[in-house]
Amino acid sequence: MALYWFLLFVPALGSVLAAGKIGPYSNNKPSAKTSSFALGLFAFLLVMLVGFRHEVGGDWFWYLEMLSNGLNQTWYEGMINGGDPAYGLLTWFAANFGGGLYLVNLVCGLVFVAGLLVFARNSPQPWLAMCVAVPYLVIVVAMGYTRQGVAIGLVMVGLVALSQGRIYKFATWLILAALFHKSALILLPLAVFSGLKKWGALLGVLLVGFLMFNLLLAEHVDFLLAGYIIDEYSSSGAGIRVAMNALPAVLFLIFQNRFALTPTQKSFWVWMSLWALTFIPLLAVSPSSTAVDRVALYWIPLQLFVWSRLPQAMGQRAGTQRQWVAVVLVYSFAVQFVWLFYADHSYAWLPYQFYPWVWLWS
Repeated sequence: MALYWFLLFVPALGSVLAAGKIGPYSNNKPSAKTSSFALGLFAFLLVMLVGFRHEVGGDWFWYLEMLSNGLNQTWYEGMINGGDPAYGLLTWFAANFGGGLYLVNLVCGLVFVAGLLVFARNSPQPWLAMCVAVPYLVIVVAMGYTRQGVAIGLVMVGLVALSQGRIYKFATWLILAALFHKSALILLPLAVFSGLKKWGALLGVLLVGFLMFNLLLAEHVDFLLAGYIIDEYSSSGAGIRVAMNALPAVLFLIFQNRFALTPTQKSFWVWMSLWALTFIPLLAVSPSSTAVDRVALYWIPLQLFVWSRLPQAMGQRAGTQRQWVAVVLVYSFAVQFVWLFYADHSYAWLPYQFYPWVWLWS
């Protein structure tokens, strides 16, 4: 458990040190005063801890079973039978050529952290974005839901591209994400709400999305309906996680004019916020809270976006920005505390075990 607190303490310290150098909120670009080397070093640490975790996460043994199923299959069989094409192919390679689940997790961790780093560096306070990400996105999602963690990492790169008006790049990153977890395709229609007027590009993106849906997801719809809706799977804490998206959504909708955003960016994040709020009634009426919970994971970047910009958006009077940084830090520590001590399945993450250390002493 101490390691998880250390992972949160490092970006929190970085946020505090950066808070003393916060200048006027004049644009949406990363702070030039952020230590790129220190941020990169922390990202490297995350890759190692996500990649070389041992028996950490609620789905650990299920992923081991997927790995064993890949033995003695052809690469095509491994790709088709591996749940999602890219993850299945990676699992097949690790099963037949060595590396095991640690190689799979290392590659997935690298992709996830790279996406997180790109997203964080496109915020005014990258350390604060990292701090918000650690308690749930890093520890729970990346270390537990491996495939969806990779997908979210790629989605974050796509969201950065979309905020810059690059629709085709957004679509490309989203399709790559769908190769690791098909559910990422649900975000493709968001290009329509980005505020861009490139109707030809938007139509092309939606057409590609339709084709990818038919290739990747259509034949699995019955299985998903049976697994989530008909069997009425439920997730404890789903309401809390939906609320974690809803809170920054409400703050952004109320104070959107205080955020230094271009019209395109504002339009997109307004729609992201509105969609985040729709998960509240969906959770109330859906027979499966698990289905709503898993889809809502793709809105976690909204948390990073809003919380990392809140100090400069709200603390416009001299000296008040540091107070807002403190508010975000307290919130992040509270989220981690509640999850570690009160979540029903946090035991699957405790204690954290690092494979090289376990192997050395076994």
